Amino acid sequence: MEDRAEDKTGSTTGSMQDSGTSVTDPTSRPDRTAHRPGGRTPAAEAGLAVLLGIAAALVGIAPWLLTGARLPLQNLWATDALPPDMPVTFLPLSQYRGTTIVALLTVGASAAALALRVWKPGRRGLATAGALCGVLLVHVGATIQSFSVLNDGLAPGPSSALYFAGLLGGTIAAIAAGVLALLMLAARSRAVAALGVGFMAVPFASWLAAAATFTAGADAVPAALSMAWRWLPAVLVGLALAWCGFRPPARLLVWGADLVLLWLVPALFTSVNYVLGTRVYLGDFQEMALLSRQILATTLGPAGGAGPSVLVALGIGIAGALLLGVRDRKNLRPANAQDDDGTAA
Repeated sequence: MEDRAEDKTGSTTGSMQDSGTSVTDPTSRPDRTAHRPGGRTPAAEAGLAVLLGIAAALVGIAPWLLTGARLPLQNLWATDALPPDMPVTFLPLSQYRGTTIVALLTVGASAAALALRVWKPGRRGLATAGALCGVLLVHVGATIQSFSVLNDGLAPGPSSALYFAGLLGGTIAAIAAGVLALLMLAARSRAVAALGVGFMAVPFASWLAAAATFTAGADAVPAALSMAWRWLPAVLVGLALAWCGFRPPARLLVWGADLVLLWLVPALFTSVNYVLGTRVYLGDFQEMALLSRQILATTLGPAGGAGPSVLVALGIGIAGALLLGVRDRKNLRPANAQDDDGTAA
């Protein structure tokens, strides 16, 4: 038996030497990735990631596109027009839709990140870069098309120039926020991904609200559904915190950051909507800044209603983390028992 084993070993070693390969030299080992069932080349994987990013970005702006994508009526439009007469734009450019634009752009980028986590590509960095390129391709294209149409229709003058620049700056900031959300949610680190959920919880709820409003109309949305959107960010943040867990202790920083975001972002959205929706102060930056500070102070205080949301998220996070910890300990016991019996290495 030993002679046969030696013969087999010798024949194997000889065949390896004859073929010019070495067991110890990694550079000489044959690449089995290309022959693995379902294996993809880097170019193919990058191409799929770009397509994924394009599809996710289109999903993000789909609620607006499904309405017919007619540009909202503009206060500074050069001619009198009714809603059906307005041109088609890929983004709902209006001072009254500022937070909606943020939601449409950031949710599309976040959808690409979540798809990457489900896909689990072999070359994660390459796939993330490809998905990001696909998302930016759609977002930049939609921005160029929408602002070109807006520029052609606005009445000339300093007010129009200020309005155009303000909307463009806000849209660029929303695109940058989407890039940040994609990178956080697609990160390998569970803590960074959980932070990304906290960053996107409120925009996602705003996206759902906009989708329902665009589809059914503002008056046709059930009150129960509106109440669900009110608590959805707290539930999402709580689940993310439970998934993140307490250990290592540095993850408690993520808990604090997510709870602060849950307290701060709704107040920012409310303040922006209120200030931009008040035509009296548009263009008067001093009055707009004063009004925004007043609204922000009110919404961040006890009257803003953020306290219950933070408590709900904290309760879900603690309860979920404890339950997951108990489950993990139970799963470890059978493995330890097998090690003690010598039946598992």
